[in-house]
Amino acid sequence: MDKNEAKTRIEQLRQTLRENSRKYYVDNAPTMSDQQYDFLMHELEALEAAYPEFLTPDSPTQKVGSDIDAPFGENAELRTGGDFVKRKHRYPMLSLGNTYSLSEVEEFAARADKALDFDFTYCCELKFDGTAICLTYRDGVLVQALTRGDGVQGDDVTENVRHIPNIPQRLHGDYPAEFEIRGEILMPYSSFEALNAERDEIGESPFANPRNAASGSLKLSDPEEVGRRGLWCTLYHIPAQSVTFDTHDEALRKAASWGLPVSEDRRLCHGIADIRAFIEHWDTARHSLPYATDGIVIKINELAAQRALGYTAKSPRWAVAYKFKAEQACTPLLSIDYQVGRTGAVTPVANLAPVQLGGTTVKRATLVNEDQIASLDIRVGDSVYVEKGGEIIPKITGVNLSLRPSGALPPQFPGLCPDCGTPLVKQEGEAKWFCPNRDGCPTQIKGRILHFLGRRAMNVLAGEATVDQFYDAGLVRKPSDLYAISKYQLLSLEGWQDRSAQRFMDSLAQSKQVPFERVLFALGIRFVGESTARDVARHFGSIDAIAAASRERLLEVSDVGEVIADSIYSYMHEPANIEEIERLKRIGLRFSAEESASALSEALAGKTIVVSGNFTISRDAMKELIAAHGGKCSSGVSGSTSFLLAGTKPGPEKLAKCSKLGIPVLSEQEFRALLPTSSESGSDSQQLTLF
Repeated sequence: MDKNEAKTRIEQLRQTLRENSRKYYVDNAPTMSDQQYDFLMHELEALEAAYPEFLTPDSPTQKVGSDIDAPFGENAELRTGGDFVKRKHRYPMLSLGNTYSLSEVEEFAARADKALDFDFTYCCELKFDGTAICLTYRDGVLVQALTRGDGVQGDDVTENVRHIPNIPQRLHGDYPAEFEIRGEILMPYSSFEALNAERDEIGESPFANPRNAASGSLKLSDPEEVGRRGLWCTLYHIPAQSVTFDTHDEALRKAASWGLPVSEDRRLCHGIADIRAFIEHWDTARHSLPYATDGIVIKINELAAQRALGYTAKSPRWAVAYKFKAEQACTPLLSIDYQVGRTGAVTPVANLAPVQLGGTTVKRATLVNEDQIASLDIRVGDSVYVEKGGEIIPKITGVNLSLRPSGALPPQFPGLCPDCGTPLVKQEGEAKWFCPNRDGCPTQIKGRILHFLGRRAMNVLAGEATVDQFYDAGLVRKPSDLYAISKYQLLSLEGWQDRSAQRFMDSLAQSKQVPFERVLFALGIRFVGESTARDVARHFGSIDAIAAASRERLLEVSDVGEVIADSIYSYMHEPANIEEIERLKRIGLRFSAEESASALSEALAGKTIVVSGNFTISRDAMKELIAAHGGKCSSGVSGSTSFLLAGTKPGPEKLAKCSKLGIPVLSEQEFRALLPTSSESGSDSQQLTLF
C-alpha cells in the first residue's frame, strides 16, 4: 500500500468508525458487530502507526466514543424534556484497549513487566456489557451520577440512578469523605425480554441487545419509569487518584463493605497461566449469568503500578480487555417469510437450516427490515453467519460469499401485504413497510383482538387458537364483538364443552372490572405500552378527557413525546375508533379512573409499595389489588418506599436494602390486614414488621 492508498483507507475507516460509533453510543441501534468494529479500529491504529503523518487529534483512535447530545435514533426512547445537564468528570473517564487474542494479552503483560521494576499481580474481572456510569459519594451520600459521555464530560443522570434498586443512596462503615466509583448499568436478560415484548406489542422496534436497552432506559426523562425498567448496577473501579489503598482488589473489598454493589466474580492472578485459566473458565460459565458479559478485564492490581504506567490519550496502560468471540454459526438460508404484526408493520424473518448456537437450536432469525436485507446483500440459498445479539436474539451478521449458489438473486421485498394483498406504504422517517388496511387485514384484526384479550390487558381466557376460531366463524371483527358472543354460539364450535364455555363467559364478565389504565392499554394504540397507558390514564382521568385533549395537552404527560402524542391524537379522532369506544362504554367497560376506583377503597392512598416474591394470587393481581385500594407500585426499593410486600422467596437484594433504609417489610397476611373488611378498615389494626 503506497502513501496515497493509505491516506484513502484511513479516511474510509475513520468515516465508518465514526458512523458506527454514533449508532452504538447515541442511537442505541448498532448495525455492526462489536468484533467487526474492533477489527476496523485495529486496522486504523496499524495504519496510523505506519503513517504517523496522517494521525490527527480527532481520529477515532484518539477519542472515546461519546453518548452525549443524543438525538432520537430508530431505537431511541420516545421521551420529552431537554438534554441532560453536562458536567465535567473529576478524572478522565477513558475506555479500555481490547483484544480477541491471548497472545496480545501476553504482550500486554510483557510490556508491563518491562516497564515496572517491582513485583506486581493482576486482578481479573468480568467485562460487563452495559453502559458506563460514574458515581460520586460525599459524606456517604450519593450526590452525582454521570455517564461516560466523551470521557471529559458526561450527562448528569443522578435522579434516574437514584431509582436503580441496588445502588445505595447512603453508605455505611468507614468510607472516605468523598470519592468516585465507576461501573456499569446493566439490564438483566429477564428485564430485557419483558421490555422488548412490550415494545413489540406497541409496534416499536425491539432493542438489539441488553446494552442498548440499558443505555436507552438510563436516559429516560421520567425517573420512576427508569425504576420500572429492572436495571442493575455493578461497580468495578475507584480511580487511584482518589483513594489511599495499596491495591485495586483492596479498594473493591472496602467498597463492598460500605454497601456498594461490587462483583465478586474476580480473581487475583500471578501470571499469564492464571489469566488464561480465568478466561477459559468464564468463556463457558458466563452463559449461566443472568446478564450479558462480553469478555474479561485484566488490570494490574497494585495502584502504585497503575500510577507509574499512566494513560494513553484514550485508555489506561495498566489494563486491557480480552473480548470473547461472538458465538457464531454458518447455516443455509432456506427462505424468507414476511410477517404482518397487529400494527401493520411487515417484518422479514429468515428460515434457516437448524444449527446449534449458544446451547439452543436456531431455526429462525429476524432480518428487521428491508434496509438490513440490502445492506447485508442476503439472498435465498446463501450460507449466512448467525450470532446471538446480546446472547438472546438470533441475528444474521453476514454472508459467506464463497458458498453463494450461482444465479442467486436478491429477494424482492413484497409490494403487497402478504396477508390481505393491500399495497404496502412506508411513511417518511419509518424504516418499516406497513399494511394500511387496518380494518380489513385478517392478521392485524386478529392481532388486535389477541392483544385486547391478553393477561396484561383485559385478561380474558382465550388464546391465539380461540381468536382464529372466532374470526373464521365470523363472530369477531373488533373487540366489542366479543361481548356479543353467547354460550350457545360457543357450544356450536368445535372443541367447546359446557365447562370451557362457562369459564370463557365468566372471564369476559370479569373483564368489565378491569381498571381504566388497562382498558386504555387494551385498545392497542400504537406506541402506547402499559406504562404510557397508566401515565396517560392517571393524568387525564377519563377517555373523554383524552379524546378532547390537544396534542399540546398530551405532551404534558410524563414520557409522552411527539410520536406518542400524534398516535393518541390520531386514534382518538378516527371515526371507527370513536364508534368502538362508545360500544365498549355501553357494554360496561371502565373508561374513567373514578369507575375503576369506586368499588374498593383509599386504604393505601399515598403509599408506594414494592412487591417481591410469590403470593396466593398472581403478582399482577396483587399489584391490581394495591392500585384498587389507592396505592402505587414501584419496582425498586428507595427512600420513598412505604413498605415492601414480601411473599415467599422475596428478592434478597430488596430485603437487604429495606434493612439498610429501615423500610418496613410486610407479609401477605399483614398486608391484607391493612385493607378494609366488611366490619373494619384494618388500616390501624396491624403494626408494620421491620425486617
